[in-house]
Amino acid sequence: MPKSIHSTQPPLKFIPQRFNPLALQMMRWLLPIVLRFRTRPWLTAGIVKIEAENTERLAQLYQQFQAGKIRFLLAFRHPEVEDPLCMLYLLSRILPKVARQQNIQLNEPLHSYFMYERGMTLWAGNWLGWLFSRVGGVPVRRGRRVDRVAIQTARDLFANGKMPIAVAPEGGTNGHSGIVSPLEPGVAQLGFWCVEDLQKANRTETVLILPIAIQYSYVQPPWVKLNWLLNQLETDSGLSVQSITNSAINNPAEYHQRICRLGEHLITEMEEFYRRFYHQDLPEIPDQTLITRLHRLLNTGLTVAEQYFGIQAQGNFIDRCRRLEEAGWNYIYREDIPDIHALPPLKRGLADWIAEEADLRMQHMRIVESFVAITETYLQEQPTSERLAETALLMYDMLSRIKESTLPGRPRLGLRQVKITIGEPISVTERWEKSQNNRHAARQAASTLTNDLHLALENLLN
Repeated sequence: MPKSIHSTQPPLKFIPQRFNPLALQMMRWLLPIVLRFRTRPWLTAGIVKIEAENTERLAQLYQQFQAGKIRFLLAFRHPEVEDPLCMLYLLSRILPKVARQQNIQLNEPLHSYFMYERGMTLWAGNWLGWLFSRVGGVPVRRGRRVDRVAIQTARDLFANGKMPIAVAPEGGTNGHSGIVSPLEPGVAQLGFWCVEDLQKANRTETVLILPIAIQYSYVQPPWVKLNWLLNQLETDSGLSVQSITNSAINNPAEYHQRICRLGEHLITEMEEFYRRFYHQDLPEIPDQTLITRLHRLLNTGLTVAEQYFGIQAQGNFIDRCRRLEEAGWNYIYREDIPDIHALPPLKRGLADWIAEEADLRMQHMRIVESFVAITETYLQEQPTSERLAETALLMYDMLSRIKESTLPGRPRLGLRQVKITIGEPISVTERWEKSQNNRHAARQAASTLTNDLHLALENLLN
């Protein structure tokens, strides 16, 4: 994450896609090293094994794509920042091997275009935008009602590109391998646009969306490291440390109790923070569940930011986070100022003031962003080491933002392995043909497709 912003910035320019096979080959060579060792906070590490199920299905789709019979989009789950690296491993290592085993003839490059969030280049540096553009990346600003250049680029690549296109329909990470966040409607819309574009060009390819699930697990349950992390979180939050004894080190109930205790303490502290300094009405209600208090707190944090930016609360927590991000960027990355350096000192000072305050107000949203996927039953149903670790790491993210206003690299709790599951392709062409009666039917078809994709991703996790 970037350090706190203290001055206004130039506009965020669109980074054109300039695919370069040599850049892709370099990424493929470096991939095992990047997966294994931590090199940057956004490139987490410690992945030692990646397996995939139903890869022959993906190989057959690539064969049909290269034969000009289909166009397809890879809709992959996005629980962690490593997901794009895992997808690259799938396409560059696992897919060619399975194709050879199944005697399926495929041509290089076995790759895909992909959409990525424009803010990644702010956190990692401009070099990332240069690299992503050379390996098929298309940047999109998530909070914009319509990012016309990005959408038009993706639409053209879907219909006419030499490779399929990959999109994370959740729009961002949620930190949970077992929970699918609400999907954004863009994937379904891209699918219907692709059918329309092919129809206009008198082309006969079938348009498909392929659901892909990505799940992470630890090679060995990281109980000792998780105990250490909870010790640190309790210390940082002002709680007495309740370190787990060696005799109970493998007992999930001990960690569940500590996480609930820590969560209640953090919620109580943040409620008082918003009552006292932001004058928010948060009455103490007896017997409220933690999840109810958490959701009320998330709503409060977003409300504080929305009041500053003059935004009406609309949609779910994720929708509100996206709109706040765009509002903050509009205050920081000023498209209305042709030349920042040409401003007189007064206007430059005011612009810097606004940028710094906008960055601070966005921190409310960033904290909310970490917890939008938490549910009351996630830990109760399966108190596994993975789920306990996910929750503890989200708390670590929150405390890191408050302590430092930036998000440093997470502590590594243990070596991990990844399971990628290829789902059944969903025919967009078939749905499009059934929805041509009227505009309402078309809107309903897009909504139904989004819901069906969500269900397909959930089923792949079970």
